[in-house]
Amino acid sequence: MAVDSVTSSPLGPPVTEKDAKALQFIEEMTKNCDSVQENVLCEILSQNAEAEYLKKWNLGGATDRKTYKSKVPVVSYEDLQPYIQRIANGDRSNILSSHPISEFLTSSGTSAGERKLMPTIAAEMDRRQKLYSLLMPVMNLYVPGLDKGKGLYFLFIKAETKTPSGLVARPVLTSYYKSQQFKTRPYDPYNVYTSPNETILCVDSFQSMYSQMLCGLIYHKQVLRCGAVFASGLVRAIKFLTLNWQQLANDIETGYLNPKITDQDIRACMSKILKPDPALARFVTGQCCEGNWEGIITRIWPNTKYLDVIVTGAMAQYIPILDFYSGNLPQTCTMYASSECYFGLNLTPMVKPCEVSYTIMPNMGYFEFIPHDSVSNSDDSAPPLVDLADLELGKEYELVISTYSGLCRYRVGDILRVTGFHNSAPQFKFIRRKNVLLSIDADKTDETELQFAIEKASELLKEFNTAVVEYTSYGDTKTIPGHYVIYWELLVKDPGHGPGQEVLDQCCLAMEECLNSVYRQSRVADNSIGPLEIRVVKNGTFEELMDYAISRGASINQYKVPRCVSFTPIMELLDSRVVSTHFSPKAPHWVPERRF
Repeated sequence: MAVDSVTSSPLGPPVTEKDAKALQFIEEMTKNCDSVQENVLCEILSQNAEAEYLKKWNLGGATDRKTYKSKVPVVSYEDLQPYIQRIANGDRSNILSSHPISEFLTSSGTSAGERKLMPTIAAEMDRRQKLYSLLMPVMNLYVPGLDKGKGLYFLFIKAETKTPSGLVARPVLTSYYKSQQFKTRPYDPYNVYTSPNETILCVDSFQSMYSQMLCGLIYHKQVLRCGAVFASGLVRAIKFLTLNWQQLANDIETGYLNPKITDQDIRACMSKILKPDPALARFVTGQCCEGNWEGIITRIWPNTKYLDVIVTGAMAQYIPILDFYSGNLPQTCTMYASSECYFGLNLTPMVKPCEVSYTIMPNMGYFEFIPHDSVSNSDDSAPPLVDLADLELGKEYELVISTYSGLCRYRVGDILRVTGFHNSAPQFKFIRRKNVLLSIDADKTDETELQFAIEKASELLKEFNTAVVEYTSYGDTKTIPGHYVIYWELLVKDPGHGPGQEVLDQCCLAMEECLNSVYRQSRVADNSIGPLEIRVVKNGTFEELMDYAISRGASINQYKVPRCVSFTPIMELLDSRVVSTHFSPKAPHWVPERRF
């Protein structure tokens, strides 16, 4: 129930004084969107005025938008990589930021196939924490009583490395979960997890998942919401339950933790939680023993009100399986963020996934936008970048950011469509990542990378006088974990001496060895992506594919084979022509090593 002592927010009646302050902050930021952006840019340029990169552009102390836009160019990661490399190698001078770089946040996808390193400063953690603090006050407007139970969230850290400078390099969520802001967060009845910190902070993915699932089962009546960061993570957690429920039930019945859990911090914290409970063990066994997984989330966690997962962009492919597992519970997407910058939040979190829009908070960084019509336009007359407050309804834009950590006019690569406004702040639908072809989990594989991988794998076919004449791909999420599927049409010049099963299996592995380190880590360490599959199709299949496209109105002069497919009739056509299937015989090489 809303508190009487606070003024109702235009977003809705806040339930606590703390929520009222958070909602008021959102209103203030979005009502004064343009002036906030002007102040943010002034702060960024003033703070980093002595940084080498900004001094290079001769701003002369100016902090206004006009000067900044006229002198500082729009850049990609490759443009900044030499500066970042110097920081990684130990140069402690003010290169991008006047504040000391505290760590690197890793993001997928350089042209060389390795992770991007995003330098960050300590103050950014507080800025990210501020955005997190706004999520529950908004959710409380739509779902009452979340202070009466717990959230079952499957949260994980990943392996980290150190650069030659000694600065750590790790994913942004690993950074957050290992921060004091997270580990020593004050008690909030609206934000209590079933998982103790020790279970989240274990780098071994099996031990972390097992112990978090066990806690979720122990507290099953108290769970009011289930989630993970990405939809793929929650799907993987339920698959884990289907494979490990007997051991989990045994632990609950006996009160003894699985000996495979060797992490001493986990064992210590679980000793306080895990007690013999034969009735609960029988309940878990009864729900799982028949192998019926439809509605399993609401059967085991009957008080669950919604799923909290990102199901926009590439994650939309997991909506049907989550509907199956949850009995069509609402799937909420609460925030929009990346390694480079946290951007904003969803002010209407209970809408359908296809209707999700994010409101960018103008205090998080300075935002500019390239009209999407001009993204591929090499003409010098391409329109100038547009400010946040000047965007037009219904149009699509590519996001460009400037951050307190020293990124200046940096192209993030996200394509967004303006769907509306909250006060003067635009609201966006995430359309896609620019140039991303395949994505199962945190991986992002573009067409260039896929083409290179196929070329390398094709070298194994040369001794058999065989070549790949056409190919396409798709991300198969019907399997758990999901995996890449590559369709090959082969030209076998000597059918009596064509490549056999073992050679084509090795082609799968050769492709995986060429994919980026994010993909390979997901395969090796996280087990969040399954073995790559090649499906060889009959000769003439891709001509049929072209005929089908032309029958639907495509121009024969402009037709190009799609390098990624998802349209059901096309998938059915391809699968009906498959003559053999092949999988990687082992995981590709990956170790968390220095790559600088």
